[in-house]
Amino acid sequence: MKIKAIIWQEDGIWCGSVPALPGCHTWGENYEHLLEMLEEAIQGWIEVATEREDFEPGKQLVELSL
Repeated sequence: MKIKAIIWQEDGIWCGSVPALPGCHTWGENYEHLLEMLEEAIQGWIEVATEREDFEPGKQLVELSL
């Protein structure tokens, strides 16, 4: 799976955000560390989202293989 992230430096810290995953943000001490942290943040976001069961009425979770 490919997913896009926005990365930037702020006050000497590398920051990252994943627009497709609301609330998925992280930071790293350097570029390589940020990439590792982004991978963990994305995996964590997906894990939490798939465990969630409090969906709005009429909505359901489906699993897709890419």
